[in-house]
Amino acid sequence: MSAHLVLENGMAFKGCTPSLLKDTISGEVVFTTGMTGYPESLTDPSYAGQILTFTYPLIGNYGIPQQEKWESAKIHARGIIVSEACHQWSHHAGLISLIEWARQQKVPILTGIDTRALTKVLRSSGTMLGIITAEMQTFPQTLHPQSLVASVSREAQTFNLSEANQKVVVAVDCGMKENILRILSRFPIAIRRVPYDYDYSEEPFDGIFLSNGPGDPTECPQTIAILRKAMLKSKPIFGICLGTQLMALAAGGKTYKLPYGHRGQNQPCMDLESRRCYITSQNHGYAVAEDSLPDGWKATFKNLNDDSVEGISHASKPFFSVQFHPEASPGPTDTLWLFEKFYRSL
Repeated sequence: MSAHLVLENGMAFKGCTPSLLKDTISGEVVFTTGMTGYPESLTDPSYAGQILTFTYPLIGNYGIPQQEKWESAKIHARGIIVSEACHQWSHHAGLISLIEWARQQKVPILTGIDTRALTKVLRSSGTMLGIITAEMQTFPQTLHPQSLVASVSREAQTFNLSEANQKVVVAVDCGMKENILRILSRFPIAIRRVPYDYDYSEEPFDGIFLSNGPGDPTECPQTIAILRKAMLKSKPIFGICLGTQLMALAAGGKTYKLPYGHRGQNQPCMDLESRRCYITSQNHGYAVAEDSLPDGWKATFKNLNDDSVEGISHASKPFFSVQFHPEASPGPTDTLWLFEKFYRSL
């Protein structure tokens, strides 16, 4: 059946949806440049509240693997927009098609859209709110973005607990990808995952991990206040993506919204100390304002496309974070050494 994507600037794109679209779906319309990794992207909790546009023209050619390969238990994107969704997928690990998966997950997928034209609009005007609707309509004036971290943060749980694992890491879950837990679990440490608003600052721990997550970091005042108290203990802290922004805010810095964000597996970043360039996997719409970092803090990575901050650290305390995803699923794996660095600091 036919359906429409309507942007808040009034522009509309007509396409098709393979299943009956009963309700109007709203969210922030963003784009990702990755050619592969669509199961991981769609199950990444950082995409909660967003309508995800894939710029690569054919999506779904290797189907959907078993849930153990996903980044969470479900699709978190509110809607999916592609130019063409592959029906005749082929891969030994594939179980179902992208279209069937979207149908099972009750997430609308809009095909036949000129994603190149849509992406050009988002690059020039910036990401914006939009709706997917069966009946062409004007954009509702009452639609507003929502705070999303609370909807994806999970309850407390302990991993890797054993007599051999003496070190304890508190992992603050603001929408943590499963592959982060998989990689942290490779090290001989106990991992205590806690919700975004859980006060762990007075409990015993050897290090803190700050996860990725969706939305505006300034809408997490509880997480920032707890982190600020925990930083007084000077224990090692490692942050990824939203974790970088939360660390900067807890330190007294500021963040800002990027025009259209960084989403994909091909973002070039430079380590400012070694001057080495890495191709990174990213998914964020906000960044740290470098000139707002207080004394004792510095930028450690920069994005080579727009010179935005991609990592920060403290000059004397074991606090560091990166804006990209070194757990690298999907994406390259040459920044996994950052997890090793965190483990060695404990």
